[in-house]
Amino acid sequence: MAIAHPSVEAIMPSSTQSADRPGILVIGAGELGASVLAALARHVGQHPGAATVGVLLRPSAPDAGAQSDPRTEELTKMGIAVERADVATASVADLAAIMTGYDTVVSCIGFAAGPGTQRKLAEAALTAGVPRYFPWQFGVDYDEIGRGSAQPLFDEQLDVRDMLRRQRATEWVIVSTGMFTSFLFEPAFGVVDLASNTVHALGSWDTEVTLTTPEDIGVLTADIIFAEPRIRNTVVYLAGDTISYRELADIVDRVRNSTVTRTEWTTDYLGDQLRQKPEDTMRRYRAVFARPTGVAWPKAQSYNVLRGITTMTAEDWARANLV
Repeated sequence: MAIAHPSVEAIMPSSTQSADRPGILVIGAGELGASVLAALARHVGQHPGAATVGVLLRPSAPDAGAQSDPRTEELTKMGIAVERADVATASVADLAAIMTGYDTVVSCIGFAAGPGTQRKLAEAALTAGVPRYFPWQFGVDYDEIGRGSAQPLFDEQLDVRDMLRRQRATEWVIVSTGMFTSFLFEPAFGVVDLASNTVHALGSWDTEVTLTTPEDIGVLTADIIFAEPRIRNTVVYLAGDTISYRELADIVDRVRNSTVTRTEWTTDYLGDQLRQKPEDTMRRYRAVFARPTGVAWPKAQSYNVLRGITTMTAEDWARANLV
């Protein structure tokens, strides 16, 4: 099958070096943001003086008063500075003012923040003159998928890539991770239906999907940030695992010591389903992940394998969570 074309470029060091103790700002502390922050804190703890780390969170609730915020306290104990702004309502200027004090900004705010958020954050990073920006692109190969896909929000990801590629002042790094591993087993997604002991193949049984856990993404993103020579102006491909839907069914069989019912959802069937309910988010994602291109790349060519960093496979995840 035709798949994406992953590569990890040999990047020469930047001609302008960062400060001795650069600041790294992570936007958001959800599942992915928390993993990135934890990995950065571990790195800084092992390499004192390597960097300072900050996180941008929403302002505290108005009725919180003087009550302590457990999350803020935990972040402070980790040595992470807390910045406050509501990304949804803050202006580009407001966000740029916060980003200005940092050498590297990593956005971990995803699609849940709403349309326009990714463009706004990229514009703020460029307005601030941030030396290096990691946009929230922790997913599929948007270049390979192109515009007009089953998921309209993907077009905004391409807008961000266009913004970054047509300028030279801010270095950028895009981290492609494939699907979050847990999402493949999410009941609402419908691929692994444990209640009916069924696995559905999207597109065909040979269709492949690349998977990476948020914890591994955090570790690998931190490694990319501190890598020498400096990584810049490129797409880096991660792959905790790359498997076909046939291999997924085999994994579920082995892990649960059972024989699942195997049902193929063809691209025609998924297209019909989406046309009936075009606003259904899960139907959009099923149509995307039935594609033969843009959603999978060889694990052997991934950044983590080339760097010798062990990651959790789909079967590792299944054994930890399905048994």
